Amino acid sequence: MVDVSKVQDIVQRHGCRREHIIAILLECQDEFSYLPREVIEEVAAEIDTPLNSVLSVATFFRAFSLKPVGKHQVHVCMGTACNISGGPRLLEALERELKIKRGETTPDLQFSLDTVNCVGCCGLAPVLTIGQDVHGKLKQSQIPRIVKKYRPKEASDAQTVH
Repeated sequence: MVDVSKVQDIVQRHGCRREHIIAILLECQDEFSYLPREVIEEVAAEIDTPLNSVLSVATFFRAFSLKPVGKHQVHVCMGTACNISGGPRLLEALERELKIKRGETTPDLQFSLDTVNCVGCCGLAPVLTIGQDVHGKLKQSQIPRIVKKYRPKEASDAQTVH
């Protein structure tokens, strides 16, 4: 259940203005980690805009997500340098380690996995990012250790016990 008062506060900070829709949606996404349907409906009502207009903005920009995303967003670079240097193999290793496929989120909402076209760190290829952290010159064998750093302590301990 969404706390609509939080959505209302966000919209109020932006002056209930339709032209601030992107800023409003970005702030809502920061608050809720994604844009639930109730948030989009409340934003539309608060800025007096048709629901389909707000939805079209939310679905047009890749920065917005309509489904829950993980606390740690993992992006594997698939630019030319990373692709040639092993980006696809890193993606496979991450899919095995996280037990999800590209575009999915772990059931515990800790990790989301996706690819990006270029991170701009070609000299570090292959590269993956976890949030703002950049990991470069990677091999598949390093993936479990990297992922472990971002897992909650209890989950990391539980996995090492098995």
